Amino acid sequence: MGNQLKTAALLAALSGLLIAISYWVIGGTSGLIIGIGLAALTNLFSWYQSDKIALAVYRAQPVSEAETPGLYRIVQRLSQRANIPMPRVYIVPSQTANAFATGRDPEHAAVAVTEGILNILPEDELEGVIAHELTHIINRDTLTQAVAATVAGAISFLAQMVSYSLWFGGVGSRHDNRGSNPLGVLLTVLLAPLAATIIQLAISRTREFSADAGSAKLTGNPRALARALQRLEATARQMPLNANPAFEPLLIIHPISGQFLGNLFSSHPPTEVRIEQLLKLEQQLPTRAY
Repeated sequence: MGNQLKTAALLAALSGLLIAISYWVIGGTSGLIIGIGLAALTNLFSWYQSDKIALAVYRAQPVSEAETPGLYRIVQRLSQRANIPMPRVYIVPSQTANAFATGRDPEHAAVAVTEGILNILPEDELEGVIAHELTHIINRDTLTQAVAATVAGAISFLAQMVSYSLWFGGVGSRHDNRGSNPLGVLLTVLLAPLAATIIQLAISRTREFSADAGSAKLTGNPRALARALQRLEATARQMPLNANPAFEPLLIIHPISGQFLGNLFSSHPPTEVRIEQLLKLEQQLPTRAY
């Protein structure tokens, strides 16, 4: 519940930032309408197309049960346990080790894993990873991330429009008589996209903790996911899965170097913190029978 409230607050902050930049920079009611209309159009597009775009970005290919029986069996078993429709299964042709889920709801969802993750993870750790991705689907995190990305993109687009207008006559002379402060406009153009990115990444970090907890409960084996995260981070640092940065929050892990700035601009919480939380959850779960 705490993570859900935090996510709602961050989405509200992101939406408020879009309204503020539209009102302050473009101009009053007209700017507000433009900002809301732009957000509505991008969100409508992401609602129906975000899964197709994400799968295309990572060049994911659909696979059948005959092609990957082990993976298919894990996804099928965990989906039944979670009481959701089985998502489509995809393989990403990359030797790096990673995974992601996409889709606006459980009825239109997909789980994708790389060839590399299938090569390095034993079955119990792969099960923890798949349960993590299914939890994203159950919690509608894939839709939340799509909304956050499109609103952040709208803010960046507005800021870019204003930066162009500064070169071609300014922005304050074409709307009401407020007489926009050029320095204030410049700071808005520079800082608004940065703030939007930080909020978007904060939303992603919040949802990762929830997905880790959901995986622990779904499998009853949080230590397996903890081991998987350690293994995935080590391999991802050596061989990162490169793609459009807008889709990095979808991945189960995206290590970044550095401390304060690294954490601030990372789409994921520090792996050691995630592992620590998982091991705490292990103490709270009933003993698993083997």
